[in-house]
Amino acid sequence: MLPANRVISVGQSVIQPVTVVRDLDVLTDGELSMRQHVTRLSQTCFFHLRRLRSLRRQLGRGVMARFVSALVLSRLDYCNAVLTGLPASTLAPLQRVLHAAARVVMDLRPRDHVSPAVRDLHWLPIKQRIEFKLCLLFHKTLVGHSPEYISDLLTSAADVSGRPALRTASRGPIGSSEIEHVSLLLERGINYHPTSDSCVRRRHSGAISRHFYSLGHFIFRSNQSLRPWSETKQPV
Repeated sequence: MLPANRVISVGQSVIQPVTVVRDLDVLTDGELSMRQHVTRLSQTCFFHLRRLRSLRRQLGRGVMARFVSALVLSRLDYCNAVLTGLPASTLAPLQRVLHAAARVVMDLRPRDHVSPAVRDLHWLPIKQRIEFKLCLLFHKTLVGHSPEYISDLLTSAADVSGRPALRTASRGPIGSSEIEHVSLLLERGINYHPTSDSCVRRRHSGAISRHFYSLGHFIFRSNQSLRPWSETKQPV
């Protein structure tokens, strides 16, 4: 990380170092703490929630849930894979956004408990939403549906020095311990279904939605603080 007062000259151009850069609307700081991005994202989400709160008396719960999903949840899920491995204290503002969104949809009073509302809405917590996104990206990489610049980041365990004899070497590509955890989660989730055991791996795009409904169900049930949802609803 360059000092803030250092200037880089390239030809006749002068480049002034900055502490935070924005790429694809994601703010990245030199320490990769992602605090600026989380702060800005939570402020934007709360802005939209304040606007929606003034309309909740005129809109039904179903319509309000769709507005919240389009304006708030979509922002929480956008590029959230970059938040992998961050401490809970950094992700706490986003979890507060999720709770505030549940209060708006369910029209809760300030003293009402929000956890039952999150369960009834079948929303995954922030940490589990990040795990779900990683599983989706990893699955698309395994079946060849991701760009090459993503698949090139993965390395086969058999090609890593000192690891070919390990049991994980037969599982295919790995990248890091976090990806190994996601791979195990994906393997368990795809083979899990609440009503049948016939959910098997397929390599065409039409099966991805079914696989990841099962995975979302598995992640939701794995969270000790949440109870299972109805089989007729999917995670948002």
